[in-house]
Amino acid sequence: MSNTNDTLQPLIAHFYHWEKEQPNKVFLQQPKGDTWKTLTYAEAGQEARKMATALAALGLEQGDHIGIYSKNCYHWILADLAIMMGGYVSAPFYASLPKQQLAEVIELSDIKALFVGKLDHWGDRSEAIPTEVQIIKFPHYEGSAEVSIGEDWNNLVVKHTAKTDNFAPNLDDLWTIKFTSGTTGTPKGVMLSHRSPVSMMAAEKKTNWIGLYKVPEIRCLSYLPLNHVGERIGMELIVITLGGTIFFAESLDTFSKNLQDTQPTIFFSVPRIWTKFYLGVIAKIPLQKLDVLLANPATADKIKQQLRASLGFSKLSVALTGAAITPAYLKDFYKKLGIHLIEAYGMTEVCGSITNTPDPNSPQDSVGKARPFAEVKIHPKTGEVLLKTPFIMMGYYKNPEKTAEVLKDGWMHSGDRGTMDENGYLRIIGRVKDAFKTSKGSYVTPNPLEEVLMGNDYIEQVCVVGLGIPQPIALVNLSEIGLAASQQEVETSIQESVQELNQQRAPFERISTVVIQQENWSEKNRCLTPTLKVKRGTLDDKFGKQYLVWHEAKEKVIWC
Repeated sequence: MSNTNDTLQPLIAHFYHWEKEQPNKVFLQQPKGDTWKTLTYAEAGQEARKMATALAALGLEQGDHIGIYSKNCYHWILADLAIMMGGYVSAPFYASLPKQQLAEVIELSDIKALFVGKLDHWGDRSEAIPTEVQIIKFPHYEGSAEVSIGEDWNNLVVKHTAKTDNFAPNLDDLWTIKFTSGTTGTPKGVMLSHRSPVSMMAAEKKTNWIGLYKVPEIRCLSYLPLNHVGERIGMELIVITLGGTIFFAESLDTFSKNLQDTQPTIFFSVPRIWTKFYLGVIAKIPLQKLDVLLANPATADKIKQQLRASLGFSKLSVALTGAAITPAYLKDFYKKLGIHLIEAYGMTEVCGSITNTPDPNSPQDSVGKARPFAEVKIHPKTGEVLLKTPFIMMGYYKNPEKTAEVLKDGWMHSGDRGTMDENGYLRIIGRVKDAFKTSKGSYVTPNPLEEVLMGNDYIEQVCVVGLGIPQPIALVNLSEIGLAASQQEVETSIQESVQELNQQRAPFERISTVVIQQENWSEKNRCLTPTLKVKRGTLDDKFGKQYLVWHEAKEKVIWC
């Protein structure tokens, strides 16, 4: 295979190319304290080839489904390579899934084998795995849970010889089944073919849409869940296609250090992480003071360089943001540091993003224009955003009814409401199903209200609710800045933000009360999805009975 050949080839063929052309180039780097475990392309290829041989020896046949249940680590990538080398179908799962949800996706995916790896908890999860599913456990990662069952990865690698042929699946064969995290309901298994991801990169090469092929050295830090389409496409696909290096974060505690050590050239994150970086900076340098320093030509360049290096972005060429809509104030802040956040709007069903904002002059409140070879339009009656792309899913696994509900005449019904201006810039208003009706009979779309409140530095997370009560109310979690401030300071600041918001909204949209919840929303308490999006329905279930009481309270800011 030639790296300059425009003929589409599956992702594994790109790996074979780099394995041959740059065998000694570092491919994977896994941290352990101050040291890094390093694998070159040749070393990674040999280990993956041995595992591919082992999978065949276990009786697995081409087309069989194999699960991956692990946090990000270099064995995750090796397992994925081995699956592709053997002609199998990957079904990766969120590493945070508890027993019941793990059992659900295992049953839905029809896996014959499961890689079990770096996990925070193991406990009773073995009970979720049917006895007929063969288990292969990764070598133990220090600080992670001990997995007591299954074939040992290292033993299998030692026992088997490396696969010598360069098997490449057909482009229209099933590549992966990706289960959506979802904010409600049963996970759906999105089927993507081998054609989808490589078509995206071929389009990028032809058009230079994002500018990936102009990045001089491909270095990515992998820390968002690898089973999520954003990380799989925005990191793994890019690195393997372009022959770069993947670094991994060791843990949440070491994330900042790992990022600083890595200094990636391409970085994909979600708005909540970009928010945390922002809050960390202004906690040390108040925003007003920072603006003065950045406005002064004598200090601006030095301050930008220092801040970028301290965040881990001294070499950053492409900064991507997605999974949820990024507030305009965040884009403005990073622009001051010389970092243009490129919005990546889309969904698993269209293999990741379908609109982007590569132009730094894109409207800050938009998610950009349709990428090359893709189309976006607004449903004239419902306002729903409709998507069409060559990278679209094959359907939901074993669920033709659900597939037919969202795929109509080649258009994917996104479930998002949006508008599009005369220049083709898409703006997302919110989810079609997120809008709620107050007791006055008016429908409120919460997302625009939340985005305004998120501009308050004391607030880290916000969810506007109000189903069945006269006016919407806002549930919030405080940021570290908010937690460090006095109660009076917090209340005054939040009341000012609400007053400013309410002056700009119709009477039925005005926030009556802000409820500061001192328990942080997290994936653990099921208030957030694994991609850190708020589960509005869960908050409704947990607190809905108190909404009217909070609305009618004399206090405009309530602590609970």
